[in-house]
Amino acid sequence: QVQVVESGGGLVQAGESLSLSCTVSGRPFINYGMAWFRQAPEKEREFVAAVNWNGASIVYGNSVKGRFTISKDNDKETVLLQMNSLKPEDTAVYYCAQDQNFVRRIVSSSLADYPYWGRGTQVTVSS
Repeated sequence: QVQVVESGGGLVQAGESLSLSCTVSGRPFINYGMAWFRQAPEKEREFVAAVNWNGASIVYGNSVKGRFTISKDNDKETVLLQMNSLKPEDTAVYYCAQDQNFVRRIVSSSLADYPYWGRGTQVTVSS
């Protein structure tokens, strides 16, 4: 059974930083890309960032570009999302997900390509 577990959420003020981490068990970590999505109340799930299996391909959602950084550490089997200059509109539940494709060369930002999901971690940014 594949388990994806996020950690690191919390409450911060606008302009501050927060780091999220994610681990996977039950499926090899090194061979698959990882992604972060988020969902605010009454909104659809939104793509945040993704990295392919070896870190060579990375893409960000337009709303976080230049502020968030995704990184994948295959030795520690962890994917991180460093969030800087946080805004109240970043408030959401953040979900980590693992790619279905083995050693995908070009990272995917499509929700449909990520069948393995964590339960999410809440990030709240106050103004």
